[in-house]
Amino acid sequence: MPINMPVFVLLIGSVLWGLTWIPLKFFNQQGIDGIPLTLIAYGIVGLILLPITIKQYPLWRVAKRNICLIFILGGTANLAFAVAMVYGDVIRVMVLFYLLPAWGVLGGKIFLKEEIDKTRWIAVLLALSGAFLVLGGFQLFDSAPSWIDLVALASGFALSMNNIAFRASADLPVMSKIGMQFIGTFALAGLLLLFQVQSMPAISGENLGMVIAFGVIWLFAAAMATQWAITKMEVSRASILIILELVTAVLSAMWIGNEQLSLLETFGGLLIIIAAVLEAFRGDGSSKQTI
Repeated sequence: MPINMPVFVLLIGSVLWGLTWIPLKFFNQQGIDGIPLTLIAYGIVGLILLPITIKQYPLWRVAKRNICLIFILGGTANLAFAVAMVYGDVIRVMVLFYLLPAWGVLGGKIFLKEEIDKTRWIAVLLALSGAFLVLGGFQLFDSAPSWIDLVALASGFALSMNNIAFRASADLPVMSKIGMQFIGTFALAGLLLLFQVQSMPAISGENLGMVIAFGVIWLFAAAMATQWAITKMEVSRASILIILELVTAVLSAMWIGNEQLSLLETFGGLLIIIAAVLEAFRGDGSSKQTI
């Protein structure tokens, strides 16, 4: 039976993203805080893609607005995701991050004027209800969510808006859009360091080499695998397969990190997964774009 290469590559990319928490937490244990860690690991990918992005400038200069949105939204999504993963509970962060269906549907309605049918409204309701349960249900009103919860929510929201900017600029090269996303991450992390949100720690040569290798090998491979595969298949099929990222993160955190979810959080997470599946089946058309 022949291997469906785009499916195989997307599954590999989803597993890599789902396991990203392991090196992030390892490096944090070595004394590298979330923002400096993001600056180095994500920034190196941005530097790798910078020559290609500059070379493709004539192709995207007519759509500078969308490129700027990808720079800001994609950078925010990557930075917030990494910081939330470093300091938060992996399962809780991933579940809140996966409110993507709700944000994506609402953003598509507001910014792209997409029609929302009953199934999509149900997906939004399920996703938001799931997040409500993960955050504690009615106990949410007794105390405010933690800053990590808010950063995880912000990451998912920013990524959804970034994906809308991706869709609104389908004629732009994918490599340029990925490049601007990682360059944006580097710029935003550098800006926060400049304002002393966190200080740049002293990093040994060995740890610096490992962080750079993590960016060059792991993050670059995950980003390229995901985006290449998505350009080769229907949106609906890709959306279903990407859910493996959430499953990988949850199972690995339970097995390696000894994390657990309460019954309420588990039920909330299932609602969010159902919402993601419903929204994926509503996807239409092909996502093929120019690399």
